[in-house]
Amino acid sequence: MNLPNKLTVSRFVLTIAFLVVMFSQVRYHQTIALVLFVAAAVSDYLDGQIARRRKLITNFGILMDPLADKIMVCSAFIAFVGLNWIPAWMVVIVVARELAITGMRLLAASKNVVLAAEGFGKHKTVSQIVAIIALLVLACYHEWGPVGRAIFGFHFPGQTPWIAWVAELSKWLAVALTFISGWLYLWRNRAHYLQDL
Repeated sequence: MNLPNKLTVSRFVLTIAFLVVMFSQVRYHQTIALVLFVAAAVSDYLDGQIARRRKLITNFGILMDPLADKIMVCSAFIAFVGLNWIPAWMVVIVVARELAITGMRLLAASKNVVLAAEGFGKHKTVSQIVAIIALLVLACYHEWGPVGRAIFGFHFPGQTPWIAWVAELSKWLAVALTFISGWLYLWRNRAHYLQDL
């Protein structure tokens, strides 16, 4: 197994660790969860960069890298619903889109066709990761003492910390890009599933 694929597999492990820590009673568990999620997001960036630079692109990576991203993101958003950090309907859009795209990729793979991720989908993934990180920072910045509160708890405008505004905006942006990218992907690749109807 080459390095990019090892990084992809490590993302599955980091996602499990993230979920365990999120619902644990360990001290600073939200901060630890934030670190684990950022590590998973960095591994997502690195595996793609290394694969392209060293020409280590494989069918395993083409299929499993997007799947690892989807599991990482969906797991975080579903956990946030349980914690009342995000409305359930937003997460339904995210999960439904990811399941639909994964199903279509599996259908195409059954016909020996590999559908790679598109540029718009990558922007969607970035927006989702930013939203998740913003929500985690919003939840745990007070754990970081006066420095954390001074940086992330600064009120502008009104009495709402600026990180709360960023978290709210990033949620809506992530959901919008998720919906639009899913619709575009299904439309552009409709030939792979319409012929089976």
